[in-house]
Amino acid sequence: MATFPAASERYTRPAVFFHWIIVVLIALAYLAIEIRGPRGSANRELWSNVHFWCGTLVLSLAVLRLLWRLWHGAPAEVDSNRVLRFLARLVHLALYLFIFVQPLMGILMINTGGHPVTLAGLGWDITLVGPDPAARKFFHNAHVLIGNAFYWVIGIHALAAIGHHVVMRDNTLRRMM
Repeated sequence: MATFPAASERYTRPAVFFHWIIVVLIALAYLAIEIRGPRGSANRELWSNVHFWCGTLVLSLAVLRLLWRLWHGAPAEVDSNRVLRFLARLVHLALYLFIFVQPLMGILMINTGGHPVTLAGLGWDITLVGPDPAARKFFHNAHVLIGNAFYWVIGIHALAAIGHHVVMRDNTLRRMM
């Protein structure tokens, strides 16, 4: 039976916090975009604002998470074969890219459509670029494609964590709890 990891084998509390708050924000962003409702409705405006807030917070926390990781590092990898180690690194790299690229693409999509990303309640407008209809179509398509693809990557990541816990009975999942 697996044992609980020693403190040096676990992720630090800030790393765990960044991981799980980003998970919650991404889940809420996906929920918001799925249930937002028809164009022009109050429901759509509310859930679009939730989506914008989540994306902006994910990007902000991703920066802090990366800085923390670079400053503090990570615990040693759990022993596994080379193929699993490679796949884990690949998925983690993809997830890191996702938490940076997806919010930026969303901001660029809204901006190239001629609008700032407005964070409701604060009145902050985020404008990185000006209007560009051709670029808007590109950013919209990329944002949707990446968002849909990452349902799968996130699912693989979650299933792998559960697999490590249930099948391999190692400490992979416990290290992030």
